[in-house]
Amino acid sequence: MVTTIDVDDFRKAFCDMGRREQFTHEGLKVLFYHLAECEEGMSEPMELDVIALCCEYCEYENLDDFQKDYSREFQSIEELKHATQVIMIDDASFIIQLF
Repeated sequence: MVTTIDVDDFRKAFCDMGRREQFTHEGLKVLFYHLAECEEGMSEPMELDVIALCCEYCEYENLDDFQKDYSREFQSIEELKHATQVIMIDDASFIIQLF
């Protein structure tokens, strides 16, 4: 059995799990559409697991913010894209798949 959700349902699921602060409002929107696009290429629907997503993805305001969590220095977001998946939110902020 499958339930189809929209971006508002996706945001609500994070709130319901006590993960409201994990991502910004815009970050959740971008992550939702990214995952929906990934799901299109899958043979089965994706299961929404808020905790797993919080463990797999992290949002950063900018590259300097990211550098605080990682000892390896990246000179640019383009360089970071060679190390992991980067989902841009706007010109500076982004979500990465943790590595």
